[in-house]
Amino acid sequence: MYSFFLCQTGKQAKVSMGEENQTFVSKFIFLGLSQDLQTQILLFILFFIIHLLTVLGNLLIITLLFLDSHLHTPMCFFLRNLSFADLCFSTSIVPQVLVHFLVKRKTISFYGCMTQIIVFLLVGCTECALLAVMSYDRYVAVCKPLRYSTIMTQRVCPWLSFGSWASGALVSLVDTSFTFHLPYWGQNIINHYFCEPPALLKLASADTYNTAMAIFSMGVVILLAPVSLILVSHWNIISTVIQMQSGEGRLKAFSTCGSHLIVVVLFRGSGIFTYMRPNSKTAKERDKMVSVFYTVVTPMLNPIIYSLRNKDVKGALRKLAERKSFSHRQ
Repeated sequence: MYSFFLCQTGKQAKVSMGEENQTFVSKFIFLGLSQDLQTQILLFILFFIIHLLTVLGNLLIITLLFLDSHLHTPMCFFLRNLSFADLCFSTSIVPQVLVHFLVKRKTISFYGCMTQIIVFLLVGCTECALLAVMSYDRYVAVCKPLRYSTIMTQRVCPWLSFGSWASGALVSLVDTSFTFHLPYWGQNIINHYFCEPPALLKLASADTYNTAMAIFSMGVVILLAPVSLILVSHWNIISTVIQMQSGEGRLKAFSTCGSHLIVVVLFRGSGIFTYMRPNSKTAKERDKMVSVFYTVVTPMLNPIIYSLRNKDVKGALRKLAERKSFSHRQ
């Protein structure tokens, strides 16, 4: 999401009278994921099902964590924040994409594009920070179990959550400010399916080097730093787990760490690799496919990987199902 392509940063502003007479861009047109009608219908069905599962899954987790007093733990507190971020993340993009699958002209207003970028970056970057915080929580729980209650206190957890949202807001503010500080004249066709800074930089009518460097710097802070913390935390967890006497405990810990690392490697890792490299003509379609993982697939998988695999959450869900089943019998 913090993609920028160094070969594009040399774009220089034109100062001719012809450019001055061009119309200021008031809306953008997306090329979308496909121009084929049948493919768009199939994608609409697929995206609709995934988005429905995303909304229902995250709403279920948020509701369950609020209602069950046994789930008022630090990890569940962060899971509630993550589910809310996933819900906002998916909702800021997918509904518009679904509409665009059904119409021929895929447009968005200039200020609509700005709003989408603000929300998309805010919740997306917050999620990156929250995943790092959750990894640290697991590190303390596994590697320092006797000190867990004194480290992850009721005062510390809200501050960690606040810091995650504040970091997302900071990155969103910086990236959006730099992106929309540039002038956009004439060209308004975006080879993408939603608004994000790298796609807009290619349409700017001025030198984009400073903006690209600002976006890259924010990407290092909010992408590479959290991923590094996640990898270090899980390395320490695995090192501790190996020394456990219980084979069942080792298997459970490895299963949990493995599922978390799958998300980091497949989604965060592939995103960093794809978006933080020089542009190429053949990479454009591949970049859009990778963006689908970020915007559509990951928000659906997070409730499964981070919540429904949690023993306490599964127990609470089972009790809720049994309670409803008993009430129906009555």
